[in-house]
Amino acid sequence: MTDLIRTFTERGDLAHLALFLWAAAASAALFLVLREQSAAARRFDDFVRELSLFNRRARKRE
Repeated sequence: MTDLIRTFTERGDLAHLALFLWAAAASAALFLVLREQSAAARRFDDFVRELSLFNRRARKRE
């Protein structure tokens, strides 16, 4: 990693390095957000499924 940074600093391409680091961080943040969104959707689906099961059981008792 230090060799990569040294190469960028010797060439004067700090803007490219900064842009790459920003893009990598933004991609990682997007990945984490999508993973959390997927987990939330799964939890909501489980909740709706349990609620439906509860309603079916409650109707049978009537």
